[in-house]
Amino acid sequence: MAPVTNRAFADERRAAIMEMLEHNASVQVAEIAQTFGVSSVTARSDLDALAESGKLRRTHGGAVSLHKRLTVSTQDRRINVNVAAKQAIAQSAMELVNDGDTLLVDSGTTALEFVRLLDQRDGITVITADITIADYIDESMPSVDVVMLGGALRKGHRYLYGPLTMQALQMVHADLAVMCPGAFVPDCGFTTDFPQMAETKAAMIGAARKSVVLMDASKVDGRGMYRFAQLADVDAIVMDNDPNGIVESSLVAISDRTNPNLIIAAA
Repeated sequence: MAPVTNRAFADERRAAIMEMLEHNASVQVAEIAQTFGVSSVTARSDLDALAESGKLRRTHGGAVSLHKRLTVSTQDRRINVNVAAKQAIAQSAMELVNDGDTLLVDSGTTALEFVRLLDQRDGITVITADITIADYIDESMPSVDVVMLGGALRKGHRYLYGPLTMQALQMVHADLAVMCPGAFVPDCGFTTDFPQMAETKAAMIGAARKSVVLMDASKVDGRGMYRFAQLADVDAIVMDNDPNGIVESSLVAISDRTNPNLIIAAA
């Protein structure tokens, strides 16, 4: 009888979760766990089951209603884009991380894949302005410490920016800045389309002893309005593939002796 009872409790809990969504349009794993006195694993399982039955849509750290209007973050829309490439890039980038490091981690889905692997190291501290990344560490990585930079929330993107963010970056120093550009533009550098984010990214590089750029091949020769770094400003670039050798050619074209190391991730 125990399995039947457990199933009944799960059905009641999932019905209650759907009622929560009717009132709030979104729900978080931590909120479910606290409300029903269950583990985060059980809460995620409930959301996965409801998503599979077409009753809600899963997002980072929770779910949203299918029936109410809600801003969906850029990360949520891109979470299933080039996943294998991002995971390979993240795994290769872990070779640059040592036990005890403090990391400044940029916003983006590739950065999130990188963060998912940080329990491979001991004593890691992550400094970030990305709410999705902070949520993930809080829910799933008890061995990793996280420091949130302050600032204004850019709605629909789940990261913080502005004067408070810049002020906080003047007070911290990291071993490694892990950066994710919107695009790499030859003869220009690493870019993004939001001017305040370009300012934040540049400050993150300036607040770290070393910096690495993580980007999949789709970002190469892309379009970007605001440059936050040139090639010589970073120490390493990790990619899944360098289409037509564009990045390598750009590295050869610059005369700086401190050219970054180009790392092509193993498939």
